[in-house]
Amino acid sequence: MDPIWKPLKSRNSAMNEFMQGVNSRFKINLANYEELWQWSTDNLDQFWGYWWEKSNIRASKNPGQALVHADSFENEKWFPDAKLNLAENLLLFRDEQTAIIFRDENGNREVLSYAKLFQLAGTVAAELKNLGIKKGDRVAAIMPNRPETIIAMIATTWLGGTWSSCSPDFGKEGILERFEQIEPKLLIAIDGYQFKGKKISICEKINLIRKKLACNCIVVNWQLCGSVESSISWESLLKTQDHFPSFCQMDFNDPAYILYSSGTTGKPKCIVHGIGGTLLQHLKEHRLHTDITRRDTLFFFTTCGWMMWNWLVSGLASGCTLLLFDGNPFYPSSDTLMQIANDEKVSVFGTSAKYLSALEKDGAEPRLQHNFTNLRTILSTGSPLAPESYDYVHKSIKATVQISSISGGTDIVSCFALGSPTLPVYRGELQCRGLGMAVEVWNSQGKPIRNEPGELVCTKSFPSKPIYFWNDPNGERYHEAYFSRYDNIWCHGDWAEITDHGGIIISGRSDAILNPGGVRIGTAEIYREVEKIPAVIESIAVGQDWEGDERIVLFVVLREKKKLTKSIKNDIRQILKRNASPRHVPAKIIKVTDIPRTRSGKITEIVVKDLIHKRPIANKEAISNPEIIEEFKSKAELLNNP
Repeated sequence: MDPIWKPLKSRNSAMNEFMQGVNSRFKINLANYEELWQWSTDNLDQFWGYWWEKSNIRASKNPGQALVHADSFENEKWFPDAKLNLAENLLLFRDEQTAIIFRDENGNREVLSYAKLFQLAGTVAAELKNLGIKKGDRVAAIMPNRPETIIAMIATTWLGGTWSSCSPDFGKEGILERFEQIEPKLLIAIDGYQFKGKKISICEKINLIRKKLACNCIVVNWQLCGSVESSISWESLLKTQDHFPSFCQMDFNDPAYILYSSGTTGKPKCIVHGIGGTLLQHLKEHRLHTDITRRDTLFFFTTCGWMMWNWLVSGLASGCTLLLFDGNPFYPSSDTLMQIANDEKVSVFGTSAKYLSALEKDGAEPRLQHNFTNLRTILSTGSPLAPESYDYVHKSIKATVQISSISGGTDIVSCFALGSPTLPVYRGELQCRGLGMAVEVWNSQGKPIRNEPGELVCTKSFPSKPIYFWNDPNGERYHEAYFSRYDNIWCHGDWAEITDHGGIIISGRSDAILNPGGVRIGTAEIYREVEKIPAVIESIAVGQDWEGDERIVLFVVLREKKKLTKSIKNDIRQILKRNASPRHVPAKIIKVTDIPRTRSGKITEIVVKDLIHKRPIANKEAISNPEIIEEFKSKAELLNNP
């Protein structure tokens, strides 16, 4: 297979400079990325210690030893002697360069310089200190992706507090399931949000949540009807401060963020991420793997309930400009984000695989309206990026752009596999495993394999592993989540394959793997073929227990007014048989109006599988569109026949 993109030989990159620095410092002769990756995972202490030096983290106490080895992966500690503050590192630059550009679906625009961001964050930090926020306190937020959210997070971590957020479209029970576990000392919320041109007030919801949490509440007023009882207005915090608090110096492994699992199998797990590991990992992924500098404008389409928001915000530590967007990416037209990316001269554009697929389905040709002069990289995550989407990007968006599919997750608030500006891009593949991430793919016997699918594992410790789960004093839930499958090995739950040239193909979650006739099939292998059919917008495949075996059941969402005819069913079966295998062909194909998805927008095969087997759903609040559950229950009745 030939690559579809190659780096320009004339272009230098931070990755190449870093490799040259490694060669010089350690008196070795690494010649390419694969050798650099191998060295970084064979010599974890040296790699991460050297990256600490090169990343110019501001610390009140620099580390001595990088890694303190222990009896297990889980117990190993990174940089235990280091002292630093997350907010201080996000505010290293305090000049007039633009730090944040905010755009919404109505075309509203706001701009903040680094100097203004520092002033506002310091002012809010002083007011939060007056409210009693201190080291270790949790601050919870129900906020959209706006500048105020970043300001509040920086102010919280300035004081040594721990930040946790979700988006305002979450239901009341979904929010309480998360925030009641962590017992926040302060709630920060907006009074409403806008989506597809509609203003939606959430004052009633905030009132109920505030009473349950029994904590102070700051409200960002968005000029909607209604009010939140006994609250403090955001505007009242922004009074002039002559003196900002000092940055609270924290241990490397003190908490910065609490993120949450999707909760589709029960109450969401509260995953606590450390200050130093998050920052060090994000700096590596931004500066080396994405080549971000102060000249760049970085965008990622995300809500504040997804870990990509935390990843995006860390771009401030590299001094680039962040572009934030709030609203529906297809309102008022499917071209909205593309127009904004062009107008704001975005150089690194991040989105979901589903967004790119939806653009293609809509027949959008952004290159005909926009020149994307500055755009050099498109990042994609959330689900596997189909090979055809690589073709679409080069054909319809920009022919010379680097397509960088990335994968990791909430569990590590970063990536196991991602891109590199020094490597070619192959259709359907993530370019490489991340530096310092000892990622392998194992078969059912626990042996490393190449060119065949298996479990994605990480065999050695890394700084951005969770520091613990909240309310898990003995670490039992933590161990069960990652280390119960293989002894002392992180098992991530992705079904993946490593190719001969070091790329990664991810074909879905391993707990959603189909197994008809004993042949293991990744769901992405089915989706990428089925969704080539013009009538199909989206699909979801699950295995149904049937006559002592498993058969594949495929649910499809069709274009408006389209019926699931015998012809369309035949097209689906033929394309799977021709491009995949006879084993991929579903026994049943059923039309639905929508597909259950998590709050971060990912489709959830587990819920559908439970529904067709008439098992109770563990947590309906984890589903962003719970109204679809009844439809799937009724469709399950159609599956009683051969």
